[in-house]
Amino acid sequence: MRLHWPAAAEEWTEALPVGNGRLGAMVFGGAGRSRVQVNDATVWSGTADGPSRALADVLAAGAGPDRLAQVREAIFGGDLERATSLLMSFEGPYSQTFLPYVDLWITLSDGESHGRTLDLATGVVTERLTIDGAEVTRRVWASETSLCVEITGATPSEVDVSTPLREISRDGLNLVVEIPVDSAPRHEPQVEAPVYGGGERGSVTVKITEGERWLLTLTSSTTAETSWQGRRHGNHMTLMDACEVRFGDLPEVIDVPELLSGKDEQLIASVLFAYGRYLLVSSSRPGAPPANLQGLWNADLRPAWSSNYTININTQMNYWAAEVTGLAECHDPLLELLEKLAVTGADVASQLYSARGWVAHHNTDAHAWALPVGMGHGAPSWAIWQMGGAWLVQHAWDHYDFARTWSTLERAWPLLRGCAEFCLDWLVEGPDGYLDTCPSTSPENWFLVDGKPQALTWSVTMDVVLIRAVFERTLALALASGRTDPVLAEISAALPRLRPVPVFDGRLGEWAGDFVEEDSTHRHMSHMVSVYPLGQIVAGTQLGDAAFEVLRRRGNGAMGWSWAWKMALRARFGDGDTVRSLLLEAAQPFTGDRHRDAPVDGSEWGGLLPNLFSTHPPFQIDGNYGFTAALAEVVVQSHTGVIDVLPALPSGWSSGAARGLRCRGGLAVDVTWDDGDVVVRLRRVSGDAGEFVPVSIGGEVTEVVVSDVVEVRGRISC
Repeated sequence: MRLHWPAAAEEWTEALPVGNGRLGAMVFGGAGRSRVQVNDATVWSGTADGPSRALADVLAAGAGPDRLAQVREAIFGGDLERATSLLMSFEGPYSQTFLPYVDLWITLSDGESHGRTLDLATGVVTERLTIDGAEVTRRVWASETSLCVEITGATPSEVDVSTPLREISRDGLNLVVEIPVDSAPRHEPQVEAPVYGGGERGSVTVKITEGERWLLTLTSSTTAETSWQGRRHGNHMTLMDACEVRFGDLPEVIDVPELLSGKDEQLIASVLFAYGRYLLVSSSRPGAPPANLQGLWNADLRPAWSSNYTININTQMNYWAAEVTGLAECHDPLLELLEKLAVTGADVASQLYSARGWVAHHNTDAHAWALPVGMGHGAPSWAIWQMGGAWLVQHAWDHYDFARTWSTLERAWPLLRGCAEFCLDWLVEGPDGYLDTCPSTSPENWFLVDGKPQALTWSVTMDVVLIRAVFERTLALALASGRTDPVLAEISAALPRLRPVPVFDGRLGEWAGDFVEEDSTHRHMSHMVSVYPLGQIVAGTQLGDAAFEVLRRRGNGAMGWSWAWKMALRARFGDGDTVRSLLLEAAQPFTGDRHRDAPVDGSEWGGLLPNLFSTHPPFQIDGNYGFTAALAEVVVQSHTGVIDVLPALPSGWSSGAARGLRCRGGLAVDVTWDDGDVVVRLRRVSGDAGEFVPVSIGGEVTEVVVSDVVEVRGRISC
């Protein structure tokens, strides 16, 4: 798939992304002086000992197990104001910031650009120009080790490298810079700018002599890179070729402005599916930190929410598509971050909560930050949430569940076990005998008590379903590996004592009590994690009906990531037509101020930027990744143990094809459909070849044993 933009970029939101997981760049193009803005995935503010120093400061300020007991007493006693005041001492400073790195400036003579083309298969941006009557071609890509710029037909008059960071020294083409030791998100008024240790900003400039073909390469080395151990391997084309989905027919080259006109909804779906995979391949590879709030691309010293990892939805959504679209290798950086959190989070669990195992909260960063953030004044609705690890660790389970190999099991086991230990110790016996979580918040949402917004309570639905998933999946890993472990008996005893999922007035309850929502159309769907991605509540059941009622009442519209989550949820209920309407809302060109941060409450809708990035605004890449995951659910689902083919195909999408989608249990699936006729080919890529696999097409179930390639045919209504 090749995407074409007819002009050079005038600003960052029009530039095109390339990357190899470690180095990323935004390509502006154009004749004259042209910019390539460069990021390095390991360039974060802060220091490796930052989390431990912050924990010591929080403990010194009075937070800890004794104060936690006071908080719980206040919550169960109904004194939410006192509980909130006590909890402020548990908040540390903010986690650190993903920073811009350098800008590469290439000066050519003035001329005319004939547009830029991004080849999603190769990751190469190609631009054709006319300069002094000659045809000039410029190609930009990220190889395994370098950012590369190839120019044929003209000679640059100058190459300039500049940086928004502080320069320490320069020697020819080598530029040494200093990374800030501290930073905070731009919404935090008490911290005005990133804090440096010293030095000045600078650049290097290179004069070029005549030549016919130029290949410029930019490489990077940082002191942080050695902390990421994953071996970098694979190449862009191999990863992109592992899977594709096509709705309807695809032209050879797709004109993006025409695409954004919305005339071909199936083409939009096909492009957004492929583009999300491309962005994940480009921003998440072994040997570097995982994709953050902006993937691998950021030009601001103080980006929105620090462009870090928000782990109450956004980081998870970044990786929903990894396993199902054949990008398990791209999942590796997130699993490595989990392994780091299991270390830093163990100190927080032990010293702050007197608990075993490990914990993470609302945010983390490349240093594996595990404390609550907020500087002592962050709202408890988002800052005080101990389930970040319990949600994030589900990715270790998914990595195993899709592959069913010994190596993925062995990687998942210590992470799930450690998280389960924390959950066991976090639970307390509630007033009616259930095991409760306390304090407990439903991320970023509020309920009303006597007309006043409150966030603190006990056993919100999201807590309970996440802990249940951690417990059940830890037991499943133990069973699969034949392990015996004392923690398994504790889990088995605790499971039946977890509070049941509540239903109020026909809808799934977000809190244990029947509270009045402050915002009945809230953008977060936290209690719906039980439907997607966990798959604990399924369509056609009483709880499924209650969950669907939540979707109906919450309505459509939001920002990119919320649209994507609603699309995936609707797909789980087989509601393809609403998936389509949500997609078309999310794919509208954003016409507002791209540089203004919209209110976080979802009162202003987002859309797509000219370079197809999803925005609120500001730009957040999770929507792009989430669209891919949701569209995969339209074609194939496997969370119930049945391979359900085309369970949520929108009406009118009568033909298409998918290749290489993955299903739980180590299977790859190819699907073609045309006017109701469906052909499915299954092949085993890992796991047990002797297992029976049920395949559902249009509600008709066929059981097959997949050892090589098996074909199943059926019909659906279009």
